Amino acid sequence: MREIQVQEIIPAVRQLCLDANYELRSDTVEAYRRALEVEESPAGREVLRQLLRNAEIAKEQKVPFCQDTGYAVLFIELGQEVHIAGGSFYEALHEGVRQGYAQGYLRKSLVRSPIERVNTGDNTPAIINIEIVPGDTFKVSLLVKGAGCDNVSALRMFTPAEGLEQAKQFIVDTVERAGPNASPPMVIGVGIGGPFAQAALLAQKALIWPIGKPNLDPALAQLEDELMERINDLGIGPAGYGGRITILGIHVESFATHIASFPVAVNIDCHSHRGKEVAL
Repeated sequence: MREIQVQEIIPAVRQLCLDANYELRSDTVEAYRRALEVEESPAGREVLRQLLRNAEIAKEQKVPFCQDTGYAVLFIELGQEVHIAGGSFYEALHEGVRQGYAQGYLRKSLVRSPIERVNTGDNTPAIINIEIVPGDTFKVSLLVKGAGCDNVSALRMFTPAEGLEQAKQFIVDTVERAGPNASPPMVIGVGIGGPFAQAALLAQKALIWPIGKPNLDPALAQLEDELMERINDLGIGPAGYGGRITILGIHVESFATHIASFPVAVNIDCHSHRGKEVAL
């Protein structure tokens, strides 16, 4: 049994919040560079150059890559041989986010209720997802999620009779409707299967995959390749100015589902595809 004190967790999460907002994911930066090599639109190429320069400035000057510093989504891999000691695990995670957003002067974007619209003042509560895994692993992955891309995400409950072809068309149509409002080039997370809520969680979890990493399931890898091509054929392009690169990558997570269901969730992330991870 390995013991981890909550006082170790708080500064780790605090630093994740700072690093994720100041230093764009390395796979995102590399995806920009690859996109610049193949983008044919002059306007699209200029957008990609500006995004690369913006990433450099944010990292050098320790300023947010985007003014929308979003909300903090935490994916925790917690080994069953780990004991969290010294206080509340959940509160430690919230406190790390609270301190990170305060220390970094990051925009506080959360309101306590969608109806009353009163700001919480510290960008908490964080969104916490915990997966129990074998061994004594403890890993925290942070996804910083803004509203512009979340607002154009979608979920639909298909029937098995409607099938995969209609599901694929729904994914493509969702990105096409999002268009420039999702600040392309985008990264797309797709969740298929599970009940209603699980599909949405799978789609969000798919966004923490490294851009371009092949799916371990050959059928899903083939689906990702097809969707990547179809979506980039839409011609939306960087910032919606037209061009070849509408998305930088797409990842699909799948789970078991009911015999009468075929849930499909599409979670869109904008060009500010931010995230970091740490293992304790």
